[in-house]
Amino acid sequence: MMKLSVVILTKNEENNILDCVESVSGLSEIIIVDDYSEDRTLELIKNLNKRNVKIFRNHLNSDFSKQRNFGLSLAKNEWVLFLDADERLSEDLASEISNFEFPPRLRSGRAIPNDIKGFYIKRRDIIWGRKLNYGETGDIKLLRLARKGEGKWVGRVHETWEIKGRVGQLEHELLHYPHQTIREFLEEINYYSTIRAEELAQDGERVWALSIILYPKAKFVLNYFLKLGFLDGLAGLVVALMMSFHSFLVRGKLWLIQNRS
Repeated sequence: MMKLSVVILTKNEENNILDCVESVSGLSEIIIVDDYSEDRTLELIKNLNKRNVKIFRNHLNSDFSKQRNFGLSLAKNEWVLFLDADERLSEDLASEISNFEFPPRLRSGRAIPNDIKGFYIKRRDIIWGRKLNYGETGDIKLLRLARKGEGKWVGRVHETWEIKGRVGQLEHELLHYPHQTIREFLEEINYYSTIRAEELAQDGERVWALSIILYPKAKFVLNYFLKLGFLDGLAGLVVALMMSFHSFLVRGKLWLIQNRS
């Protein structure tokens, strides 16, 4: 069985953290990196009284890669899995990961080469009880499982794990339960768009008035029509609108930054 460390970032996640931890409870090490939560997140974790759960507090400072790399440095095992607090391992995915042997084997029984350094995992969004199969997140794959010393996280927000070497893909899905209310959705969009705009400004990116108008419209057409978001019903429409609004906010905030007196 693969000895695995799980890293979970938290900040005021009392509504999510128990389900998240429970979904990975069978794995050998669970590392919580908490951005000084002000709700009952840490109390709930401590009440679980699980020996394999370790809690560390560290300021996020609007840099998700830095926080993830901090968690990565704490992991004791060769392989590390990253989860967000609003994500869960499906039973099939948990079984797939837990049953890995070295060398790992695919369903066909063919051995995976030892130069595989990480795995992409398909993620499925579930919003208001509806599983989204289309739109922006319908075909998303995230590199979340990898060997500890083979790369690092980059990007302040919408961060990615850059792994040196070959990367495979797991069969089963990671379940994602984001922004379960419109208010939460809007608050998160406002927060993440600010970080992204600041990051783009630091990288010297520029934005023009026309792109502030046209880019969000094009994104809606892409996600709702070309990527068939309309097949996800009302939830698909709301998500397409919200993600277009996110694009508008990023570019609008970047314009404000670059035009500060």
